[in-house]
Order: sequence, then structure tokens, then C-alpha cells
Amino acid sequence: MPLMTAMTALRAKVFDQRGLGAIADWAAVGVAASLPWSTSATVIFIVLWLLAFIATIDIAAVRRELASLAGGLPALLWGFAALGMLWADVSWQERFSGLGGFNKLLIIPLLLAHFRRSERGSRVLIGFLASVTLLLLASWAVVLVPGLSGFSRSETQQGVLFKNYITQSTEFLICAFVLLRIAIDSSRGNLRHSLIEFGLAAAFLVNIFFVATGRTALVVIPMLALWLGWRRLGWKGLAGAVVICCLVAAMVWAESSYMRDRLSISATELQSYEKNDADSSTGLHLEFLRKSLSFVQAAPIFGHGTGSIPEQFRNAAHGPGSAGIPAVNPHNQMFGVAIQLGLIGAAVLVAMWLAHFRLFFSSSLTAWAGTVVVVQNVVSSLFNSHLFDFTEGWIYVFGVGVIGGMVLRERDGRPAAQPKAEP
Repeated sequence: MPLMTAMTALRAKVFDQRGLGAIADWAAVGVAASLPWSTSATVIFIVLWLLAFIATIDIAAVRRELASLAGGLPALLWGFAALGMLWADVSWQERFSGLGGFNKLLIIPLLLAHFRRSERGSRVLIGFLASVTLLLLASWAVVLVPGLSGFSRSETQQGVLFKNYITQSTEFLICAFVLLRIAIDSSRGNLRHSLIEFGLAAAFLVNIFFVATGRTALVVIPMLALWLGWRRLGWKGLAGAVVICCLVAAMVWAESSYMRDRLSISATELQSYEKNDADSSTGLHLEFLRKSLSFVQAAPIFGHGTGSIPEQFRNAAHGPGSAGIPAVNPHNQMFGVAIQLGLIGAAVLVAMWLAHFRLFFSSSLTAWAGTVVVVQNVVSSLFNSHLFDFTEGWIYVFGVGVIGGMVLRERDGRPAAQPKAEP
């Protein structure tokens, strides 16, 4: 009788563990699917994921990830930021607000630990791809169907229904390059599927080029194209990628008046900034970078402390045009960390990026998806503080955490299911 009771209790415990693990998996799917659409829904699913993970936490597994570079460096950067509150010369409210930008990094080792043991990681990727594909269809519908243009967020962002054009370009770019890799792999065995995947990838890229262009994406796209060519076919693939990029650039320049206008406006704004007579978008970015460099030079080793960015910009806001405009964001992730934590903090950030890039340095499709997430974030962070932004930051955290866990699972000899070729 005692033995039967013990067995019943054991079965109940196993069922609960599995059930809670499934809840955590589906909450992660909910995060991925809601990211393109709703900030509130994303927060709810993140909280659900954390609650389910904590209920099934494996301390040894978390310790293992914290001991690795991929999981430990994000936690180290957060710890340094927490310590940086001690020497910040601002209110505690601003210090905690500054730490908020780093908090999401603590989720990376937890996601690595969870999806290293989970078999449902691919469902998270499929959920994100399916959700962004729906957003793509909605964007094209607004552009192509008369009478729907009023659903755009503004006249200058036609085809952008949710959030902003930078975020939408980021999501479309990630999906496009994962689909391109899937299409290349499918071309060897299923030409029909390959053409469908190429077509969907092209629809994402054409939307970026002709509908809503994030200028950062124009830098990321050729870099990912060259890296994809090199990883698949070596020097031949690299040469082919160069030719394709040149042909696509020439075609887009010839056919997209929207793209020409965007780049022409940027050139005009740059000239205006050099003459100190405009506070344009480009001028503001350059002014923020110039001031950020002076802030880092003033406290190069340990920085001004966590949460000090708004105060530094407030103190430096004087003069006409862009020079007199205060900011809370240097629009560069390196400066976003270095202003607060100095060159030591910036070095930890770079080490984290390198560790995550190294994590995905293999030939599998899963690893390629992780590479796309990391490269996109690193390159775009030259122009934005994307780790501190909500959507882009959580895309990076869940991208690295989920895909990284899947890659580690494969290395452990427990193959994770590959994402399907179609959403």
C-alpha cells in the first residue's frame, strides 16, 4: 500500500512537471507570436513563461548555462549594471530605470537551460514566422487595396500597421533570411517548396525596399547575404552573393522612388548637419553620437553609472538646432553601455555578442537562424540601442535563448526538431 501511494505521488509529480514544461513551451510560442503585434500581450506571455519555468526549475541546468560564455556573459553584464547604480550621480528612480534596459538579459541563461531540454523549440520559431507572415500580408493589403491606407500608422509609414517601420523591417529581415536558407536547402530535394520559400522571402525583402524601409536594414541585408553565400558555398558563394547584391541594388534603385527619396533625404540631412543649420533625423543621430563620445571620454573606465544617460544629455543640451535637443538614447548600443559602464562594460557587451555568434557557428539550419538574430542585432546596434528597446531587445533575448537551447540540445546528441519549411 505505501508503495502504491509512492508510485501515485511520483506519477502526479511527473505529470505536473511535464504539464508545466508544456505551459512554458507554449508561453514562449505566445511571446514569439505576439511580439510583432502587441507589447501588452508579450509581457503577459513572458510572465507566464517565467512562472512555469520557475515551477519546473532545474538548478543544476541553470548553473551549467551560467558557467558558459553564452549564458554567463549576459548575467555578468547585468551584474555590472546593477553595481553601476552605486556610482551614478542621478536619482535612484533613474538608476533603476537604467537597469531596466539590462534586466531582460537575465532571461537568456534561463531560456538556454529550458530549451536545451525541451523538444518544442522549433514551435517557437514557427510561431514567430507565422505571425510575421500575417503582418506581411496585412502590410501589403494596406498598400495594394484602395481604401485601406487609413490603417497605416501615418502617411509617412504606409504599410506599417503596428509599432514602427524600424521594428517591422527587423522582423521582416530576420524571417526573409531564415526562409532563404530553408529555400536553398529545399532546392536539392523539393523544388516546389523551394520556390514557395524563395517567393515568401522575396515578399519580405520587397516590402522593406518598396514599402517601409529601415535604413539600418539596408546595411544588414548585404552583410547577411554575403555571410550566407560564404557559409553555404565558400568563395563561390561569396562571389555569387556579391553579384546578386549588386543586381538587386541596381534594380531597387531604378524601380523604387521611395528608396531613392529615403537615401536622398539622408544625404541632404547630412549636409545640413555639417552646416549646423538643421535638427533632422540624421543630424540628431550624428549629434547624439558626437556627444556620446565626449561622455565616454569623460569617464572611460567605469562610466558615469547606470541610469546616467538622460542626465548626461540634459547637461550637454545647449546651442541651436540638434545641439540643443536633449535625449535619453544615444542611438548606439555600444555607447548606450559605455556611457554608463565605461569601456569595461562595452568590452563585456562585445564579448557577449561574440559568444552568441560562436554558439551558432555551425552548418545546421537552426544555427543559421540564431546567426541571423545575432548579426542583425549587432549591426543594427551601430545605429540604435536595440538591446534596450522592447521589441528588438526581446527578439534578441528569445532568439538567442530559444535557438541557442536548440543548438545545445543537438550538440548533446538529442536532436531538436528542425523548423518546417512552411509557416
